[in-house]
Parts: sequence; C-alpha cells; structure tokens
Amino acid sequence: MTKPLLILIAGPYRSGTGGDPELIAQNLARLEEVSGPIFRLGHVPMIGEWAALPILRTLDAVDAGEGDVMYETAHRLLQHCDAVLRLPGESAGADKDVEIAKERGLPVYRSLEEIPPASTP
Repeated sequence: MTKPLLILIAGPYRSGTGGDPELIAQNLARLEEVSGPIFRLGHVPMIGEWAALPILRTLDAVDAGEGDVMYETAHRLLQHCDAVLRLPGESAGADKDVEIAKERGLPVYRSLEEIPPASTP
C-alpha cells in the first residue's frame, strides 16, 4: 500500500498520425482509457495534453511557435508527478518523459497491473 500518487500517463499522442485530427483523438482516447483504472487504484491520473491543450489555445501563434508547448508542459508536470505509466507505442515525447522520470528516481510502470493500490484514509 502507498499514498495516492500523481501518475503521468505517457504514450503516443501525435506520433503515427501524420497530423490527422481523428487519429490524434484516437491516441488521446487510448491515453484516457487508463485514467479511470488509475483513479480506482486510489491515485490521480494526469495526461500532459490535458494541461497543454488549453495553454495552446490561449497563446498567439508567435508564443506557441517558440518551443514545443506539449513537451514543455509534460516536463514541467514531471516536477510534480510521483510516477509515470508508459503505454505501448512509438512516441519520442513519452520516451523523454520516461527518461526524465528515471533521472528523478520516479517509478516507471509499463502496465496497470504494476501500479500498487493506494492506501485508503
């Protein structure tokens, strides 16, 4: 048993989509599919795009073009996360999230079954 963790869900978002909005939406849905089970384990799921997309909508084209808001948001979130769940699929961003998590000494889970349940208050 463990305290509730803030778990970043990392996996393909734009990768393999060729920029197709429908495929991107399918990738986001795959990331979101594990949020409920993580919550049921007593933890708080987080997906970088949940935070980054509203930021992108509020920046003008010049601000949004300076650096990659998606990657930068995920990297900032990792300063607050307790663990990462890396979902299957090619993704340079998710691989970078794993690298940062390992540098910080955070656990990196590869499946829901690896995530320990949180202790209940």
